[in-house]
Amino acid sequence: MSKIYKIKVDIDGMRLDKYISSKYPKLSRTYIQKLVSEGYVTVNDDTSRSSRKLSRGDQLNIAIPPTIPSDILPESIPLNIVYENKDIFVVDKPAGLTVHPAPGNPKHTLVNAILAHTPILPSANEPMRPGIVHRLDKDTSGLIVIAKTRIALTNLMYQFKSRTVLKKYSVLVNGQLTPNTGKIEAPIGRNPHNRKRMAIMEGGRPAITEYQAVKYFDDFTLLVVKPQTGRTHQIRVHLWAINHPVVGDTTYGSKSTLLARQFIHASRLGFKLPSNDEYVEFTSELPPDLRECIRLLARRERSEVIK
Repeated sequence: MSKIYKIKVDIDGMRLDKYISSKYPKLSRTYIQKLVSEGYVTVNDDTSRSSRKLSRGDQLNIAIPPTIPSDILPESIPLNIVYENKDIFVVDKPAGLTVHPAPGNPKHTLVNAILAHTPILPSANEPMRPGIVHRLDKDTSGLIVIAKTRIALTNLMYQFKSRTVLKKYSVLVNGQLTPNTGKIEAPIGRNPHNRKRMAIMEGGRPAITEYQAVKYFDDFTLLVVKPQTGRTHQIRVHLWAINHPVVGDTTYGSKSTLLARQFIHASRLGFKLPSNDEYVEFTSELPPDLRECIRLLARRERSEVIK
């Protein structure tokens, strides 16, 4: 359970992260900034940014999440490894598997599984995320690349940061999305009223999502989505913002009678191998639950035509 600290600000003009650091010197500045970015800190009941200048009388609420063990235990969880060399491996992650340990979910993650496969993996100042270069939501299935060496980790992180990595997702949304191709550009930030949700908001981080419709059903559209940036919940938030929420997404939409999770699958991933700069591209077919969803929609259409 999180520890909650409440502070009434007694000074004007100091940055939020610096002010918290002055009150709690045992907390590192990096850790404080992480708490702020993840919504654990509110100013007058709203989430904020570390650079915000405070005013005397502002009310701060700081939630310190429970710690998780620093030593992550390897677990014998089956992995579908589609490619591996001395530097990296690419995993086809199943839905329902969280990528890395976090408060409230300290084990049974992809990281626990990959440590059973490769016991020593590098991390970028985040010991709970060894080998992790990018993430997929728990209920998103599909391709994810893992770095086995520090050189590979640094190289891949640079490729993602410079937006040279190809990422494509198969996504089913509610309604018939038109036009059949488009680009959504809208900044995304932490929802000021619910830290577990993201939102389109002024001052958020720039986010760009391209999409193309590949199949229309009566009340649904199957898309290939290509995010140019990698913001938290980006695909889900952008499609919800244009009134076409992802089917099965209970955070930004509603439950679906078609399937028990959100219809998002990381179907294609392309990047340069850190060892020799050779461009490689991997694909993943829809898993059984998503294939069955499409089959049901196609069968429903045929039935309506017969009527």
